[in-house]
Amino acid sequence: MSATEAEQTLYAPYAELLAHFQPFRYDLPTLLDPTSGLAPRLRHLCTDALSEDDVEEGGEERDREREALRLEADTWGLLQVLMPQRLFTPDEAPSLRSLLAQNPYIPPADLVGALQRASRFLAELIVVRDWASEVCAVPHGAGTETGGYWRFTRVSKAGLGAREGGLVQSLDPDGPTREGKALAVDDAAAEHRLLHALFGCVRAGRLDAAVSLCQRAHQPWRAAALRGAVLARWGALSPREGEESEDEEDDRWRGNVRRGLWKTVCTRSALDTTLPPLERALNAALAPSPQTVSALRLACRTWADELWVRVCVACEERLDRGAREAGARGWYWADGWEGTDEIDTEAEDLEMDTEGGEEEWEREVIDALESLAGVSVAEGPPASHPFHITQLHIVLNRLPELLDAFATGLMSGSYDPRSPEYPVLTRFFAHLGLYLRLLGEDVPAEAMRTILEAYLQVLEAAGQRELIALYAGALGENAVERYATFLASLALSADAGERKHALSRAQEHGLDVERVAIATAEKTMEHAFQELPPPTGPLPSIIGIQPPPSKDELLLIRSIEWTVFYEATYSTALEQANVILRYFLARGRVRVAQSVLDMLPSALGRLREPEDRATEYMHYRQFFNVWDILERVVECTALEVPHMSKEARAEWLEEYKTLLEQAHEQVVKLLTTEWLVSDVEESGGDRRRLELIRTRQIYIPELVIRLHSLLVASRSKIPENLKHALQLANVVADSRYKLYEDFINQDGRRLGDYLGAVRQAILAGLEGGGSDPFRIVTQ
Repeated sequence: MSATEAEQTLYAPYAELLAHFQPFRYDLPTLLDPTSGLAPRLRHLCTDALSEDDVEEGGEERDREREALRLEADTWGLLQVLMPQRLFTPDEAPSLRSLLAQNPYIPPADLVGALQRASRFLAELIVVRDWASEVCAVPHGAGTETGGYWRFTRVSKAGLGAREGGLVQSLDPDGPTREGKALAVDDAAAEHRLLHALFGCVRAGRLDAAVSLCQRAHQPWRAAALRGAVLARWGALSPREGEESEDEEDDRWRGNVRRGLWKTVCTRSALDTTLPPLERALNAALAPSPQTVSALRLACRTWADELWVRVCVACEERLDRGAREAGARGWYWADGWEGTDEIDTEAEDLEMDTEGGEEEWEREVIDALESLAGVSVAEGPPASHPFHITQLHIVLNRLPELLDAFATGLMSGSYDPRSPEYPVLTRFFAHLGLYLRLLGEDVPAEAMRTILEAYLQVLEAAGQRELIALYAGALGENAVERYATFLASLALSADAGERKHALSRAQEHGLDVERVAIATAEKTMEHAFQELPPPTGPLPSIIGIQPPPSKDELLLIRSIEWTVFYEATYSTALEQANVILRYFLARGRVRVAQSVLDMLPSALGRLREPEDRATEYMHYRQFFNVWDILERVVECTALEVPHMSKEARAEWLEEYKTLLEQAHEQVVKLLTTEWLVSDVEESGGDRRRLELIRTRQIYIPELVIRLHSLLVASRSKIPENLKHALQLANVVADSRYKLYEDFINQDGRRLGDYLGAVRQAILAGLEGGGSDPFRIVTQ
C-alpha cells in the first residue's frame, strides 16, 4: 500500500471512531482510557497505516507524507498520556513535611513518588519525558559483538612495535584516557558502536537493555555504572497503608543508596573533554543537569531529542531540590542522595513546597521549553514543523492558542492544500478540536469552524461523501449551511436516490433535515440562475422543436428534488416549483417546464396554503392540461387518412369531436378565470409581476390563436365550430377579461394578426352562400 493509499484509508476509520465516541461526551473514564480511549485508538490507526505502507516506494512527497503520519501518531500518543494527568483530579497528596514527620526513613524511590504527586507540573513533565523516550527508536544490533574485551588491542599489544605504534598498553577501562593512546581500529569502532547503542537505549528509557548490552560486550563495570541510575527502594520501609506484600523481593533493598556520589562521578565524566563525545553524552544522560546539558546535547539529533533533554534536566533539578529540602527536614537518606557538594550545589531555593518557589521553577522550565520553537536540529523535521509546534503547545497546555494559530494559518494561506502533509494536518486538527470538545475543554468556536471547513474540503476532494454530514454537524450554527453547501455541490453527479440518502445522513448526525433540504435547494437554484439567462427581452417563439435542456437548466430542474423528499418541506417545494415553472414558461421552454411538473408529487396540488402559491401552482397545472389537450387534437387530426373504413372514420370523427369540445371548453375556462392574475405585491414583488405578465403575453395569444385555428380547420367536419371560433373573439374583446392587453406588438402576436384570422373565419362563413357575415354567429 502506498502512502497516499494509506492516507485515504484513514478518513472512514477516523469518522467511525468519532461517531462511536460522540455518545460518551464528558465521560472522561471512557474517553481517556489508556488502551481503548479515543486518542490511543486514533494513534493505532496511524501506526497501522504506517505499517501497511510500502516503504520501498519512495519519493520526497511520499516521505513527507509518511513523516507527517508518524508525527501525528506520536502526537496522539502525547495527548493520550497528558490529558488524563490534567483532567482527572488526583487524590490529595500529603505535604513533604507531614510525610517525613510520619516516616523520616522513607526510601528515595518513594520520596520521588511523593514529590511527583505533590506537584502536578512535575508529574506532567515526567509523563512528557516518558513519552519522549517512547517515541525514540531503540537501536538494534549495535554493540553486540561477542569477540571478547578489546581483543584486537590485546593481540596488537603483544606484537612487536605495539608501543611505538601508539596503542594503549593498559587494558583497564581508564587506560586510553590515562595514557592518551588509542585502541586498535576495530576495537575503537566497536567501542563507538557500543556507546552509540548505550546512549540510544538510555535515550529511549531502556536502561535494562543498556545493561544487557554491556554484559554482552564484556564490560560489567559499565553495567554497574548504569545501574546507579536506579533509585533505592526498600519495601519494608515504604508507606503502604493497609497493604501487605506477598512477594519477598519487595522487602529487600534494591537500587543505589549512594546516588549523590554516583551523580557527582557522572557529572565529572560528562564535563571531561578528554572523553569521547558519546561517552560524555551517556554520562550526561544518566545525570542530567544544567551543568551537563551542553554535553548531553552533543548527541541530540532531532527535535524530540532536544525536548527530551530539557524535560530530563527540569525533572532531575526538581527532584534534587526536593531531596535537599527533605534533608533539611530530617530525611535519613539525604546524605546518600546529595553526596559531595564540590560541584556547584549551592544557592538555590530549597523551599520548593512553597508557592513562590514552585512558581519560579515552573517559569524557568517554561522558558526552557519555549526555546524549542527556534532550536536547530541535525535530523528530521525542523522545529517549525506543524506537528512539532503542536507537541510543544500540548506540553505547555496551550491548546486553544494552538487551534487559533492553525486556523489563522489556513485563512492566510500558510498551508498549501497541494502539499502531502495538508490532508494529515487538517484531519488531525479537526479531530483534535472535536476530541477536546468531547472532553469538555474550551475550544475557540471561530477557529474550529475554519478548521472543519478546511477538512470538509479535503473530504470532498477525496470523494468521501459519506463522511461530510458527520463533520458538518460539528459546525454548530453553521452546520446546516455547510452541509447544504456540500449537497448543492453534488450538482448533477448524484441521482435522486443518492441525494435522498445524502440528505438522510444529516438526520443521523443531528442536523435539521428540513432546514438542510431547503437551504440546499435554494443554493442550487441560486447557482443555476447565476448561469442561466434572465427571462427578459423579446418574447420567445414556442413554435417548432426546442433543444433539450442544457446542463444549467437540468440543475435548476433537479434543484427541487431536495424539497420533495419529505412532506415537511412540501410548502417550500410549492414555492420553488412556482419559481422554476414561471422561469421556464417565461423563456418559452414549455417542454422543460412540463418535465418539471411531471416530476413533482401529486400532493403539492392538494396544498391550499399559502393561498397565492397554491393558486399560482393550480394555474400552471391548468395550463398544461390545456396544452396537452390541444396537442392531442393535433395528433388526432393527423390520424385521418384518405381510405378509412366507414366504421373507422366514424370512431375517429367521434374522438376528434370530443377532443375539440374539451379543448374549447378548457381554453375558454382558462381565459375567463384570471389565469396568472393575482395580487403580486404580496409575494415576489416586481420580478414576479413582470414574469407573470410576460408569461400571459406569450401564452394567452398562443392559446387563442391555436384554438381559433383548430376550430376553423374543423368546420368541414363540425360546422358549428366556425361559430365557436367567432364567439371566441367576443371573449378576447370582453373588457372583463382584458385579454387584448396580452397581445403585444410583436411578430405573430399582434392583435391585428388575430383579427385578420377572425376576418378569414367570417369569410369562411360565407362559403355556403349568402351575404350576411354574421349569419354564422346568429344561426
